[in-house]
Amino acid sequence: MPTNAEIIGLALDRITSGYVFPQRVVEIEGAIRSQLAAGAYDTLDGLALCEAVTAHLQEVCPDKHLRLLWQDEPQSTDPADEDEGRAAFLAMLRAENQGIHRFEHLEGNIGHLDIRRIADAGDGARAIGAAMELVAHTSALILDLRECRGGSPEGAAMWCSYFFPDDQVHLNDIYERSTGSTRQYWTASHLPAPRYLDRPVYVLTSAITFSGGEDVAYTLQAHGRAVLVGETTRGGAHPTARHPVTEHITVTVPTARTISTVTRTNWEGVGVVPDLAASSDQALEAAHKDALRRAA
Repeated sequence: MPTNAEIIGLALDRITSGYVFPQRVVEIEGAIRSQLAAGAYDTLDGLALCEAVTAHLQEVCPDKHLRLLWQDEPQSTDPADEDEGRAAFLAMLRAENQGIHRFEHLEGNIGHLDIRRIADAGDGARAIGAAMELVAHTSALILDLRECRGGSPEGAAMWCSYFFPDDQVHLNDIYERSTGSTRQYWTASHLPAPRYLDRPVYVLTSAITFSGGEDVAYTLQAHGRAVLVGETTRGGAHPTARHPVTEHITVTVPTARTISTVTRTNWEGVGVVPDLAASSDQALEAAHKDALRRAA
């Protein structure tokens, strides 16, 4: 069983080698090692240790993807098995219907899709297409991301693609520290369901909406394709790698950053700000009311 000092050392090694802003790692490491030397973690283990280290990480570097996470189920710590994390993510999405929680047909021929995760574009394409088939003939669409806690950048681009006419829209870029390269994300040329064009689109947000959900909301808002209704989101814009430190502890390290082609920045630390402010529990009613007004 590794000591707390060993656990923290392994986590800091991953942060130092991978964090998207290398100029911050000296400050991060110094702060955590100071806490370790002061005995801040001496009496902690398990979940309590993860929570304390995460709090200290985010004090010095307020990046909500920079965390130590506790898992009750044991995991492999062999670096050769790190692809198991992606396999587990895809399995979770399959078990959760690719993040598509519910479809409703509201009064006035308004579609409502409740999305809890942003699926992978490969595995999730058919499910996303099936959802878009259900709303294909509605007069307006409410895309509900109030409980969307993240997902795949490729899946976010696929969801966004349905609201543009072709493959000529450059949605955003992702810069990757490890390679120094920038990957461009464009709308897809072929989709498994009809595109949703020339009709109002609303995106519901809350203080829970995070990461991949924020990607969809921010991108559609920046490109003028949706009205955002609800609350300012959590503010996590950095794609993240997960590295097992022990059988039960994982360090999540933001290794890249999203860059909007419209704003030239992203929502990291500030969240996505809605166009129409409303409490989370009132957002659906507010969007529905506005959609009915526009239809009339």
